Amino acid sequence: MEQGGIIVKQKTYSEVWDLDVFFKGGSGSMELRTHLDSVKEKLGSLEETASAFEVPRSAGASKQVVDLIESLKEVALNLSQAGAVIGCFLAADTTDKKALQLQGETGSLGARFSTIGLKIRQTLAKADEDTWNGLMESDELKGFAFVLNEWREEVNLKLSEEEESLITSLSVDGYHGWGQLYDMLVGEIKIKIELDGEEKELSVGQANNLSSHENADVRKRSFEALEEAWEGKEDFFASALNHIAGFRLEVYKKRGWDSVLKEPLLRNRMSEETLDAMWGAIGVNKAPFVEYLNVKARMLGTDKMNWYDMDAPVTASTKKMTYQEGAEFILKHFREFGPELEGFSRQAFEDSWIEAEDRPNKRPGGFCTGMPASEQSRIFMTYSGTMSNVATLAHELGHAFHSYALRPVHWMNRQYAMGVAETASTFAEMIVADAAVKAAETKDEKIALLEDKIQRSVAFFMNIHARFLFETRFYDERKNGIVPAERLNELMAEAQQEAYGDALNTVHPHFWASKLHFYITGVQFYNFPYTFGYLFSLSIYAKALENGEGFEQKYMALLRDTAVMSVEDLAMKHLGEDITKQEFWAKGVALCVKDVEEFLELTSVKG
Repeated sequence: MEQGGIIVKQKTYSEVWDLDVFFKGGSGSMELRTHLDSVKEKLGSLEETASAFEVPRSAGASKQVVDLIESLKEVALNLSQAGAVIGCFLAADTTDKKALQLQGETGSLGARFSTIGLKIRQTLAKADEDTWNGLMESDELKGFAFVLNEWREEVNLKLSEEEESLITSLSVDGYHGWGQLYDMLVGEIKIKIELDGEEKELSVGQANNLSSHENADVRKRSFEALEEAWEGKEDFFASALNHIAGFRLEVYKKRGWDSVLKEPLLRNRMSEETLDAMWGAIGVNKAPFVEYLNVKARMLGTDKMNWYDMDAPVTASTKKMTYQEGAEFILKHFREFGPELEGFSRQAFEDSWIEAEDRPNKRPGGFCTGMPASEQSRIFMTYSGTMSNVATLAHELGHAFHSYALRPVHWMNRQYAMGVAETASTFAEMIVADAAVKAAETKDEKIALLEDKIQRSVAFFMNIHARFLFETRFYDERKNGIVPAERLNELMAEAQQEAYGDALNTVHPHFWASKLHFYITGVQFYNFPYTFGYLFSLSIYAKALENGEGFEQKYMALLRDTAVMSVEDLAMKHLGEDITKQEFWAKGVALCVKDVEEFLELTSVKG
């Protein structure tokens, strides 16, 4: 590789992440044990401080509140780091029983920390109006005013201190435990399938990767094998899902909350008006995507789309990139956007922040997790060389870059919501997806890459919509009692047909069992924020194209504001847009429709 006329030897990037830099020795690490013991000690001290904290009576208490915030910060950073590393151990090896045990331990520590934080918030919230206003205007606290006001509002919406503390304590075994059970069940599943004349035993993640296999028979057999596996344990999965939902609903009932969307909307700092506008704009603009699915089905030799053909390649040109090539492709196009994104991502590759190796016993899917005490991130995925994998890698690097952009910001003002988190990741993914289409060397390659982009639009406008429809309807039925697996299958099939505009010939009835997101107890309704992030990032991306290279600093300024205002205010401040109106969202959908139109033109099978 040449840089400034000098030949630089290409560094080979590892496909296995480096976790030893945090704690040497994996889940049996003595360093990790010492770290956890230290966190316990700090938690004990924090508990004593929180117990002694009294309701502020004047603005003069601001220094005491700041000291409490700093104590919370120290414990939060170290506890989060330990939890993230342990989560990485388990993701990389689902058979790691020691890591599973440690996950339970950090879960208990997390519950204690939540209880302490709740105690502090509740005590603080009891300050009278004049005292509160004085605190918010003080030099020490005015920079935290948005988050502190959010705390006060949340306390007023919840139960008493004793009741909320009890809920938090019981959630370790009565709520989060069900999510952990799901992870264990999935980790034990092995998919037996014949590939290239050889019987193979695959993890769920490896079997899922066959959804884009060029051989239709392989796609169908892997889908059917996965469906059979989910069906074989459907009663276990249904039990876990019902108990997670039941716990949430009972808590909401006690708090007097009548909508299951109240908590996720609060968490995402979003109004229901914005959510309705987004889904409304998508709902009236689905026809081109239905047409795309019908055309693709005909290209694959069927009248209507089968679920197992959704990711099928439509041309012989299924370009593959080695991990090294994929990394360099990403870095090249990140560099065209801005030096900060490229430099940060190069560090992630060079310092082995990414776990990408395709091997057994890894959990399915991909994620980015922060190591806040070290100001680093770690990225997890299974890389098999497709352009979709390259896009996923860019997506997760976008998440990591969001954390990087927030480094100058205080911990209190870094807790951004999921919707805006998906904005940064999707923005990075779009840079790479657009670059891939423009760099296409043949018509077939361009068709394949365009289709990869359209598949993401279909995922956000149809697949995520199906998840949202399923989950809202499931929760409605769960209020009246346990919803059996058979009914869950029906609800999912109905949601898929509706969300996909009746474009499907076969559906995925056990999708509710296969999708980890339904079982993540730390995030409620892990669906609509993805679509929000996708469409919101389209608007930002359009601004980036207009502004050219100088946009990177404006983009980072937007990212630094993501945790200190509502999404409505964020859009108005940085984009000048009212996102409570369908018109905003329709503009983003229209950009995606252009990809469909180009695809139909290139394939010459319009109508």
